[in-house]
Amino acid sequence: MKGPMMNYRVVWKPTAGFTSLAKPGDAGMKHLSFGMVALAAGQKYGLPQSDQETALVLLKGAALVSGGGLDLQAIGPRADFFAEKPWTVLVRAQGECEVEATADCEIAVCQAPSTRAGQTLVISPENVKEISLGKPGFQRRALMILTEEVPADYLFIGEAIVPPANWASFPPHRHDVDELPDEVDMEEIYYFRFDRPHGFGIQKIYTDNRSIDETLTVEDHHTVLIPEGYHPVCTAPGYSMYYLWVMAGKNRRFLSRQDPDHRWVAQG
Repeated sequence: MKGPMMNYRVVWKPTAGFTSLAKPGDAGMKHLSFGMVALAAGQKYGLPQSDQETALVLLKGAALVSGGGLDLQAIGPRADFFAEKPWTVLVRAQGECEVEATADCEIAVCQAPSTRAGQTLVISPENVKEISLGKPGFQRRALMILTEEVPADYLFIGEAIVPPANWASFPPHRHDVDELPDEVDMEEIYYFRFDRPHGFGIQKIYTDNRSIDETLTVEDHHTVLIPEGYHPVCTAPGYSMYYLWVMAGKNRRFLSRQDPDHRWVAQG
């Protein structure tokens, strides 16, 4: 029997300033907080001190950032997240950061608990590794932003670019338990964009026992919360899909277990 109704999908309607879209407790999430910041050129956003590590991922625009031991530094410009790699600012626990937009900006705010102090770190595009995953029909480009190579407590972040009519996170995979070296326990959030305003895709979330079994339509500016379970996603023919993926867990690895019913698709 399915549990209580959960809201796994949240829609952001871009508005000036910071909008919170997810926090611990939502849809069974334990660690992740997520929101979006929209700034017009000349506007500022100040990240207050907290017991969180925070990654500010620049989706578009350009800005000056400072604080947390970081001298004034420019990030961006980024005009096309389908073609250009991201700039990311990692703010340590109890650190502060001020962002001043020098062009209209959209910035993802990704947070998880942390006790790790230290100086604010800027991850530039040249430090983002790109890998190609999948086969025809389920191909994607993965941009690895905040990996185990970057010291952090919980956050593990990247971006995916999915060609039209392709699946991603396929064969369906999960990361629900810590069983190294095969699987790690990491909850996840997807934030979606499309190359055309009417683009859309389909997101599934399901567990082995089907205590979660959801099929969601995803569109521009939709956020999906994935506390556990397999989570394949596809985009409609004609529409390229972008999604920012934000994971959180104690064992920060790019490891997952495929659904044994569908593992054969990738074999051979």
